[in-house]
Amino acid sequence: MADKKAIDKLIEELTRLPGIGVRTATRLAYHLLSRPKEDIEALIDALHGIMEEAKVCSICFNISESDPCPICADANRDHSTICVVEQPQDIAAIEATMAYDGVYHVLGGVLDALAGVDEEQLHIKELLARVSQGDVKEVILALNPTPEGETTIRYLAKILEPMGVKVTTLARGISAGSLLEFTDKKTLTNALANRIEVR
Repeated sequence: MADKKAIDKLIEELTRLPGIGVRTATRLAYHLLSRPKEDIEALIDALHGIMEEAKVCSICFNISESDPCPICADANRDHSTICVVEQPQDIAAIEATMAYDGVYHVLGGVLDALAGVDEEQLHIKELLARVSQGDVKEVILALNPTPEGETTIRYLAKILEPMGVKVTTLARGISAGSLLEFTDKKTLTNALANRIEVR
């Protein structure tokens, strides 16, 4: 059995993960300690692998094993439609619906004055550069329905409007304050299908 300091250090590191509090981190730590050594080594190898192989797509800022990512590189995707999301995990949630065949743009967060996040810290300039190339017909603002997400939607709609593209957002079958990554496939599929134009 590992000594108390080692266990405490593991619990402390696990609590750095999103959504993991001390109680869950403690359960996970003791679960890991109960696993065979080869299971732990496989987990360590997977973590090392992702650190070495993960790349940020220079086009959409998704995380992938290649640059550009497989979605941006796929000629069969509709490159005239860009779905703007907050984080890479939102792409995974939308892709799971199999209801969208366009491309993506990861902002890297939302505008949040209280947290000190402004447009300079997000991938907004890059989005505008993509749209200004003239091939984009629609930008879907698929941001989480939080106050900060709504503020960011309004800001983006205002700066995209003069560029002559259709700007839409997801229909609100998604409850306010919920996150896309935790939204069920059917609700997300309906929200995509019934998206509304932002004015």
